[in-house]
Amino acid sequence: MYEFLSLPTLLIIVSTTGFSQKKQNDTLQIDEVIISTDALVGSKFKAKNRAGSTYFVSPAELKTFNYDDVSRIFRTVPGVSIQEEEGFGLRPNIGMRGTSPNRTEKITVMEDGVLIAPAPYSAPAAYYFPTVNRMQSFEILKGGSQIQYGPYTTGGAINMISSQIPNNFSGNFIGSVGRFNTKKTYINLGHSFTNFGYIVEYNNRNSDGFKTIDNSQKNAGFNGNDYVGKFKINTNPDAKIYQSLTFKLQFSEDLSNETYLGLTQSDFDANPYRRYIGSNEDYIDTEHKQIMVTHYIKPTSNLSFTTKVYRNDFARNWYKLDYVRLGSNRVSINAILENPITYQAEYLAITGQNNTADNALGIKANNREYEAKGIQTVGNYKFIVGTTSNELDFGVRYHEDFEDRFQWVDGFAIQNGNLIKTSFGTPGTDANRIVSAKATAAHALWNLNYGKFTLSPGVRYENIQLTSKNYGSNDVNRIGTSLVETENKTDVWIPGFGILYSHSDSYNFFASAHKGFSPPGTTIGEDAENSFNTEIGVRMTKNRFSGELIGYYNSFFNLQGADNMSSGGSGTGDLFNAGKATVKGIEVLASYQLVNYKSVQLPLTVSYTLTDTTLESNFNSPIWGNVTEGDQIPYIAKNQLAISLGFKYKKWDAAVSGKYVDAFRTLAGQGEIAPNVKVNSNFIVDASAKYFLTKKVALIGNIINLFDSTYAVSRVPAGLRPGHPFGINAGIMARF
Repeated sequence: MYEFLSLPTLLIIVSTTGFSQKKQNDTLQIDEVIISTDALVGSKFKAKNRAGSTYFVSPAELKTFNYDDVSRIFRTVPGVSIQEEEGFGLRPNIGMRGTSPNRTEKITVMEDGVLIAPAPYSAPAAYYFPTVNRMQSFEILKGGSQIQYGPYTTGGAINMISSQIPNNFSGNFIGSVGRFNTKKTYINLGHSFTNFGYIVEYNNRNSDGFKTIDNSQKNAGFNGNDYVGKFKINTNPDAKIYQSLTFKLQFSEDLSNETYLGLTQSDFDANPYRRYIGSNEDYIDTEHKQIMVTHYIKPTSNLSFTTKVYRNDFARNWYKLDYVRLGSNRVSINAILENPITYQAEYLAITGQNNTADNALGIKANNREYEAKGIQTVGNYKFIVGTTSNELDFGVRYHEDFEDRFQWVDGFAIQNGNLIKTSFGTPGTDANRIVSAKATAAHALWNLNYGKFTLSPGVRYENIQLTSKNYGSNDVNRIGTSLVETENKTDVWIPGFGILYSHSDSYNFFASAHKGFSPPGTTIGEDAENSFNTEIGVRMTKNRFSGELIGYYNSFFNLQGADNMSSGGSGTGDLFNAGKATVKGIEVLASYQLVNYKSVQLPLTVSYTLTDTTLESNFNSPIWGNVTEGDQIPYIAKNQLAISLGFKYKKWDAAVSGKYVDAFRTLAGQGEIAPNVKVNSNFIVDASAKYFLTKKVALIGNIINLFDSTYAVSRVPAGLRPGHPFGINAGIMARF
């Protein structure tokens, strides 16, 4: 079967198949060193032989559907919850094991082993997510496997491995066109010499979108560009002490005509792909830059150090309708769509049915800048003591980041069904605040293998200093006349322990326990999120079958929530305490080769996730409503089921995949979900096909939402929003 796998990709898969210590030492070739610098896991084999739940999305899996939406890439990964937003995966909302999916703010997200959220400590709500179709593989770590990677250790961690420098001169091209005038172009080119290697990449995604704005010629689409360059210098492969130095430069820009304004229930039922004229001027304009330098040194055959110096800069302005003020009261768009009868006049304004006075509609420029920078060193030491083989991973990181809010509101009016600008706001008069963080982190994980047992004790340390400087709306020059400054410090030890028992080559059993942690906010004395998390699981691989069954139980001493506009709140970003809570669940993953005869393969994969949440405190939340003990955490579907069936025959490679997501509530509650706080269940089927014209050229196509199901993905920030309707894309893939 033809596969578009570069030599570095094949080496990742091949070089990590050793299990015993002796075999690991034998396979530590220079190619593996170069390739695996950015990987935490590195292969499916290693993922299945850890004392904790881990999933590896391989390059071959990524090329099956050629998705550029991470919510679809992760659809068969158990334990992962993703809330769609605009249907194209530009700003995914990812949660794991019951953590809030909103803005992916409760999990640790990395690219090439480096924190990639714009300000992961001071403002973790991630309005930036890397372009996923330039990624070579994905690593998802949960349970005790994740304590090496903080600061968020409750739900899990994700590491995205970007395209690696090839060993020989080669390049890849993928181009496609599709419904809604959707176009995708990706190209890379790279080469390695004895002491120098490089890869350069260009990626463009654009679409007109699938929504239609009332009485407007604007589309609801987007256009994004991503440029990456990696350059490596290294000693000779046979040098006594091998070293390499890799420079990575990345720049991306994106302009999306996206909004927070959804639809009322009746309008959604009539036409889910409608947008009100009140959102006509809404857009988000972003720019991201990354500089990273990686030094790798291998002083001896069993000792290595990887040091990364990095800086990420992100700027964005999400210009969007925020409120309507027809009299003395200002009404948020969320309140209008929740109660269109109570706020009928405001509803008629945003839908363009009634004219308004000047400045009746406030469109906020959510203008913010972010910076994250740091240096980290990770060491790996392998050694044998008696009959035990040992591997010690240890590291330290110093990190700084900040979020700078400098926002304003412009005034608009509705005139004859059109949205007209009537005043210009002054920058800094809406929000004028800088939140910053300084953090020192260290970790150590010891894997001790004795016979059929592997013990994995570990510990993480976080020292965090958070500072908020609020200049107020009358201090736009930031001279300090209205400055209110607060500071919060946290020291925490995060222990964990895992045990793996390899009964045979076909079966292993594992269990882990670790402390869950999320940093506090800037309020003095505010508690961090803390939990005690346990899991137990079994993995099996025999003949054509492989699978795993995992059960977990997370007991929260203090669960946190955040008052973000994206989750239907006021947008302050302040954290609130939700007290005690429990999250427990079951994760199932099973694969079976139905047919494997001559040139025909028919692989079947099924995954299932059960997530059961319970809040154990009474309190009033700005986004969860009035909470009563026994309520469920909102925006967590209890049941998820995914099924994928592949077909390979000679030059053909096809697959069909379906994902069921249970109904979930948008406010805390228990029992039957009330219709006005319910997002209904859905079952969405995708399909893909690939035909190889030659070993290096293939025709590709995929279908999103094969049966054109109409479904809602959210009721926040304001009203119902639809998922992606039927979409078809076709193109060509070539390697040279």
